[in-house]
Amino acid sequence: MIEQLLQDNTNRHQLQQLVTNLREGVMLLDTDGVLLWANHAALRMHGCSAPEALGVTTLDYRRRYLLRDMQSRRIGARDYPGARLAAGQSFTKVRCVLEPRNTSPWRRVLEFSSLALADRTGQAETLALIIDDVTEEVDAQERFERAFASNPAPALILRLDDWRFIKVNDGFLQMSGYTREEVVDAPLHALDVLHDVEHPEATNLALKQHQPIRQQESTVPTKSGQTTFVILAGQPIQVADRDCMLLTFINLDERRRALQRLQQSEERFAAVFRLAPVPLLLCARQDWRTIEVNPAFETLFARAREQLVGHSALRDALQVRAALAAQITASVDGDGHVAARDVTLQTHDGAAIDVLLSAEAVRVHDEDCVLFAALDVTEHRHTEADLVAAIDSVMQDSQRFSQSVLEKLAQIRHPASTISELDALTEREQDVLELICRGMSGPQIAIALKLSRNTVRNHLANLYAKIGVRRRSAAVVWGRERGLGLLPGPPIKMR
Repeated sequence: MIEQLLQDNTNRHQLQQLVTNLREGVMLLDTDGVLLWANHAALRMHGCSAPEALGVTTLDYRRRYLLRDMQSRRIGARDYPGARLAAGQSFTKVRCVLEPRNTSPWRRVLEFSSLALADRTGQAETLALIIDDVTEEVDAQERFERAFASNPAPALILRLDDWRFIKVNDGFLQMSGYTREEVVDAPLHALDVLHDVEHPEATNLALKQHQPIRQQESTVPTKSGQTTFVILAGQPIQVADRDCMLLTFINLDERRRALQRLQQSEERFAAVFRLAPVPLLLCARQDWRTIEVNPAFETLFARAREQLVGHSALRDALQVRAALAAQITASVDGDGHVAARDVTLQTHDGAAIDVLLSAEAVRVHDEDCVLFAALDVTEHRHTEADLVAAIDSVMQDSQRFSQSVLEKLAQIRHPASTISELDALTEREQDVLELICRGMSGPQIAIALKLSRNTVRNHLANLYAKIGVRRRSAAVVWGRERGLGLLPGPPIKMR
């Protein structure tokens, strides 16, 4: 066929026309619908190596290949590109999905255009189908469509030549409350998502020049009449060879509400911190630098806030010894807290004060901190010590009092209810509780009672269950309310 085309001046002119208009694949037909020739590109698109595999006529071609439109509907016999070309129709870029009928299934998307080759007199003599393989383009578009539809971030596509929205995803519909029918094909002014952008001039310029729109704050109107606070960005794309802008949104309303709740929570924390009657100190966990103290702390330690903020909480504000500071640091780093540690501290003027020192790791203004509470028990200790000393001094000469008086004094020193509650504990559990109230740690208790650490832990578990507490600090309060650990007292008996 090629040789015949080259031998004749008229046919050589037709070949020149064909080459001039060549894009990808080419199939030649005569006016009766007979397939005359196909180039290598056209054969490759159809999955064959010889023109004969395409069939002799357009009817043979239809028997060997199934064509569907882009909505997956079968194309009728008269609407096949070859049949339309033979019938004298002219068309451009008709997309079809090509599938072989009798071989293993595969799929290509081809774009057909018609070309009538005329002789020198202008009479159409040879017909050509110009074919583009647009499979990759269509597949990429389908992937984009799936990604766009499934993207949880709200998104719109705005066509720039007529300023209409052509696509919307579920994320935007949920955020705005509109239906798909109310958004698609709506003009920009009807749903003006760009009305309140942070940088309007730069945004308008980017739209005109088909350039990216940088991230910026904006608001989106909702169907209810409210507005949603968002971060907006735009990416230039093309849809069906037309300039468009992909607009994406990050809904900041929930984040803003969370920040407001956090701010309110921190404001409440600040109010409670300031008004609490217990001395409180807040320090940074990283370097133990004092961030804030409350008025009760200033009063107890006789030091002004300005003298404490910015200085070491342990060394300068609380003035604890190095060994105790190391224990507190280890406890906070390990367990996240220190529970009612019985310590003696000094005020600014050198006076000694007995406190139950507690600490808890907290997070304030997105910073890791430690909150200290110093409960002053100095006066309580002195009162109890004076009472016990008076009772002891009276009871040293017990012969002056009757047995009933001694019993009354004993009840004053150890109320019956307290004694009965303590009697519910085993002797060893009472020993453990006594040492807890004296501020001993688990390993120290094990050494003092010559027990293993596991045994001490078992006694603690039983003790907590019997007195109805879950933490060491609560056990200390329970025991001290019943007179344990308040004075050095006699040594624990080693059983």
